[in-house]
Amino acid sequence: MALLCAPKLSSILLLQTHQHHLLFHSQTSTTSFSSSFLFNRDYSSSLVCHAKKKNLTFFDQILDYIEGGPKLRKWYGAPDLLSKDDSNKEDEEDDDYPEDEIRDAVLVTDGDSEMGQMVILSLIVKRIRIKALVKDKRAALEAFGTYVESMAGDTSDNRFLKKALRGVRTILCPNEGFLSNVGSLQGVQHIILLSQLSVYSGKSGIQSMMKSNAKKLAEQDESVLKSSGIPYTIIRTGAFQDTAGGNNGFTFDQGCAASGSISKEDAAFVCVQALECVPQSGFIFEVANGQNQVSDWKQCLTALMEKPNQ
Repeated sequence: MALLCAPKLSSILLLQTHQHHLLFHSQTSTTSFSSSFLFNRDYSSSLVCHAKKKNLTFFDQILDYIEGGPKLRKWYGAPDLLSKDDSNKEDEEDDDYPEDEIRDAVLVTDGDSEMGQMVILSLIVKRIRIKALVKDKRAALEAFGTYVESMAGDTSDNRFLKKALRGVRTILCPNEGFLSNVGSLQGVQHIILLSQLSVYSGKSGIQSMMKSNAKKLAEQDESVLKSSGIPYTIIRTGAFQDTAGGNNGFTFDQGCAASGSISKEDAAFVCVQALECVPQSGFIFEVANGQNQVSDWKQCLTALMEKPNQ
């Protein structure tokens, strides 16, 4: 099967720059990431040092891209950043929604985690309508502007959950724990779960004890998902690596998640590709970095879906 890893964003940005006369390395950026956002790879400092770096990673380039400021927001079709008063008014809106509302958004849970941010950045490039659950709404607004509808609240509160799910077609869970503690997901048409269960199950000794809670959450999430009645995709990845994405191919062999590893950026990229392949009921597959180069992700995932025991 012919496979191409995550495309280099530089070529995408270059094309869009020619088309829209935009600079993706803005000298007058108006957005910045709050310190409350998690950057295990020191993303916050990388934003300051971009001008000095020659080799930017896939997601560093996306960060530069969305920091284009008001010109980019105008090109994208988004309004200026909301004022504090405007954001409060949003929270007070009526929560009576029509049954036949258009569902075209992707809701990203844990939107202020490192993996959640990587998923969001990939979604922004694909121009998908994004909603995100975050702990700090203002910090998220400053980080992503109006490309993302950020929401902060208690998902065990049915009123907040109903509001968060308004217009949502797909829920994308980049971390464990959301599905285990949430109420009704009525109206959602597809749920994607990024799972490290195979990695946790392969741990032993002290490592097993350290990951016992994460393993329990992963098991609960998968169990809830399988009994939800909503079409779902569970992506069991190899151990996460803090390496640049787009440099390696992939493998989908059985057992690769337990024995292999994958760049966090590549894992986020695979999650977004799974949006285009909605199963009739449930679909589980394993993925790690490997030698296969994927040229058509929809065809690749459809083929995996049709395999027995998937």
